[in-house]
Formats: sequence, structure tokens, C-alpha cells
Amino acid sequence: MSTVDTPSSLQGVPTAPSLSPEDLAHVEIALEDIHLNEVRSSAPPTNPPALFGAGGPMLKRFDQSTAVSRVTSQAATPPRSVVGIGNKVAKPDYSEAKIVLAMVGLPARGKSYLSNKLMRYLKWLEYDVRVFNVGQLRRSRARQRAQQSGMKEDHTSSYFSHGNAEASKLRDQLAEDSLEMLIQWLKEGGNVGIHDATNSTRSRRAKIEQRVAKEKGIVVIFLESACDDPAVIAANVALKVSSGDPDYKDMSREEAEKDFLRRIKEYEAVYETITEPHLSYLRIRNVGDQVTLCHIHGYLQSRIAFYLMNLHLKPRSIFFSRHGESQYNVEGKIGGDSFLSERGMRYAKALPALITDNIGDAPLTVWTSTLQRTIQTASELSYTKLTWKSLDELDAGVCDGMTYEEIEQAYPEDFANRDEDKFNYRYRGGESYRDVVVRLEPVIMELERQENILIIGHQAILRCLYAYFHNLPQADLPYIKIPLHTVIKLTPKAYGCDEERYTLPIGAVDTHRPKPGPNQLHAQVGGTGREYYGDA
Repeated sequence: MSTVDTPSSLQGVPTAPSLSPEDLAHVEIALEDIHLNEVRSSAPPTNPPALFGAGGPMLKRFDQSTAVSRVTSQAATPPRSVVGIGNKVAKPDYSEAKIVLAMVGLPARGKSYLSNKLMRYLKWLEYDVRVFNVGQLRRSRARQRAQQSGMKEDHTSSYFSHGNAEASKLRDQLAEDSLEMLIQWLKEGGNVGIHDATNSTRSRRAKIEQRVAKEKGIVVIFLESACDDPAVIAANVALKVSSGDPDYKDMSREEAEKDFLRRIKEYEAVYETITEPHLSYLRIRNVGDQVTLCHIHGYLQSRIAFYLMNLHLKPRSIFFSRHGESQYNVEGKIGGDSFLSERGMRYAKALPALITDNIGDAPLTVWTSTLQRTIQTASELSYTKLTWKSLDELDAGVCDGMTYEEIEQAYPEDFANRDEDKFNYRYRGGESYRDVVVRLEPVIMELERQENILIIGHQAILRCLYAYFHNLPQADLPYIKIPLHTVIKLTPKAYGCDEERYTLPIGAVDTHRPKPGPNQLHAQVGGTGREYYGDA
């Protein structure tokens, strides 16, 4: 990605973006209309231009250049020259990647949303990432002091006033302590530490820059989240006061909203948007409506920028479904390009009614792999369909078309090794789960850009995508249960995904193989709530 230096249009930009009294009135009106059960933006931003848009010319060229003809295995017995299935793939060496990503922005502008989305993405790609949230640290230390003294501290809007000298000193110390914890974590092996705070003045940003400059090999980039859309701000305020924030534990919703709006005004009084020409920074306005880059250099920084450019806040659902039961499923074979079984065809015919019941008249795009079983499963659906080579099943290499029993007999040692480390194990001539994650990155980028999508895919592919949306560790990823003839509906929220599963009453074989041994891993799906306490 090319770097973009400071645009001339930034020179002389007002330093304190704030809402007018009329805009604040719009915020208060919008708050009254928001339902607590579902916080949504009524004026979603426009998606940025696609580089690898689904169905676009660049993506078509990419898929055509990587297309490899898939031929169904004709024999279960591999050539005699092949000894062993394959080997383990080493984790990429990211030890030289050391970035402090310092958030900048007023309250209720989506800083924590961006922080957590970025953390989930980079962790999925196996970077070591952690968010250091100053608000969590503040609440955690206040709780400790309250437990010792028996008195609760006042953290209402007056605590955040620039005129409150004592509180300002405490808040500055919290920000500095959080930064020190972040830097120490990076020195111990972390890759990207996200400093989630307002960092809303030039002096605060200068302190961060000066402190990081003392550490060899660590760089700092700033990420400013700006928002001037009253509906989006109202949604963020409503989420803040209705999701269990301890700052408003003993207040009514109306009191909490008024106090939080006062807190925003306290920050607006001293807020200075980034205009420092020498800083490395990204500015995102209304979560994807407009993106500004300045002095973004290197692979990881560019990767972060490209991901953030593709995010949006439009309400949507993402549906996952494996193909219908295939002939190979019935025979216990892996890989191949077989057709659906009789029960798989029944699932394909029943699928349209299930999808329509859940999405109604809303637009939907169906993505499939290039393999027959996914294309057959989508054949009865009347929506726009796109085929992705990247969605093809994990390549089993020399074991394509074999049963697990045949693999165990032919390669007993390698069979056991793969069970010990399934994520890293690569079939000879084929792939590992880690390889699949790498090739799915363009799919993730496009999924973040799109609205309602139904992916009809394969077990390994859907496991990788599911792990991304639920922030599950790689150790659990190969054992996520994605049964046949089941639709999984994911609805992205501010801090996670809601999930619903719909299983059609059409029998199918169970292809799930749990992790061997007494201590089987069970992937724990995280909640969609916000974490309010951090390390003290």
C-alpha cells in the first residue's frame, strides 16, 4: 500500500471538532428513539471503494491466477514414493514487529470498537495483540480503593473537567501508567499494544511520542476516530449507558445520558484533532466514511490501515452453512469434488425457505467455493451468487479421497502427529489450517465491507471464519463444531457477535472429530458485552 503524507488540506484545520447546540439537540432526540435491545446507526456510512471487491476485476484476476484444477482422487493408495503425510508449519516470526497504536478521539466516537476489531483481526493472523484501556484501569483502581476505604469515588462528568486539577493529574497518571504497562508487554514479546484512551491534546500525544522514542525498535502510530453524525453518537451514548457501565450503576438511564453528554462537552473544551505534520497517524471519520493516512510505512502498518479502511457500521447478518451432505461424506472420505447425496439434495431444496424466513426482503449475496457440492447446495437460491477459489476446502494433498481409517493405516505416525497439532500440520502436497487462514484474509476484508452474506462452504473454511468473528484461539479452531444441514447466523455487535443456529430436520452423517484424549478442547464463544475492568 502506498504511503500518504500529510494532505495540504489538513493545514489550518480547526483543532477542536465539536457539536453545535443544534447537533446536541439532535443527539438527545435520537437517544429517545433508540431501543435498548438493538443499537443501530440510522445513517450508515458509505463503504470505501473496493480493491478486491467480490466479483470485481482485480479479484477475478487474483482467482484466475491462482486457480488450480481439482480432480477427484481415483485411488485411496498414495504413490510409493510418498513417505509420511507432511510436516508441521512453523509460526511466522513477528518478533521484530513492535507497534504502539495510540487511540485519539472524544468519548462515544467508536475508539474501543475499532480497538477490539483490530485486535481480533491481528490475533487471527497470529500477531500478539493486547488492548490497554485507560478507562478499565481507572475503574479497576477505583474499585480497589473503594474496597479498602468503603467509599465510592465520584467519576461523573466533573471528574473529567479540565478545571478539576486534582482529577486531571490522576487521569494523566493513569494514562502514563497504562502506557508503561503496554511498553513493558511489548518488550516481553508482544507485537501490537493498543493504548485505548482519548489522547485528545497535543501535549498528551507529545508525551506518548517522547516516551516511545526512548525504546529501541518500538514505533508509535496514532489512530483518531472522529464522528460528526448525531445518530451514530446517540447510538454510542445509548450503548454506553445501557450496558452496565459501573460509572452509572446507581443512575437512571436519563440521568446517565445527561451526565455522559456533559462528560463529552468537558473533553470537547480541550480537544485538539491531530494536525502535527510529523506524526504517523490514521484518521477515520464516521467509521469508514473518510480515511486519512499520514506517514504510514512498512508491511504491518499498511496492513492495519487497509483493514481499518474496510470497516463499516451498517446492521447486517452473516450466514454460514456447510454444503449439503456429499457422497464423500457418506463414504467417510475427505477432500475430493463429489456431488451431493440424496439427503444433501433435500437440504439444498429446503435451504431457500430457511434463509427467506430469517432475512425477509433484505438484499443478500451468496458466496460459494468452486467445488460442486457448494454450487449444488446454492442452486435453489434466487440471490446473486459469487464463486471464490479462496473458499475451497483445505487441500488434503496425497490424502485427498482417503478415509481417516485409511490414512491412519498408511501413515500411523503422521496421523498421530496431526492430531497433536492440527492447526499447524500440513498435508504433503496440501495445506494446514494456518495456510487456510492466510488465503482467507481477502475473504475477511470483503466480509467486513459487505452487508448480508451467506457463505456456503466447507468444514475447515467455516471453522476459520467462525474463529475470526468469535475471537477464538488457534488451538481450538480445528475442533469447532460446524455440523451439516445447519445454518449459523452471526450478527456483528459493538464488542462481538450474536449467534443463532438453525438445524433442518434432514439427517446427515457427523463428520466432527473431537480432539483425542481426556482433556478435549471446547471452544468458548465470547459474549457481546463490554469489559469494564482491566489490570490494575
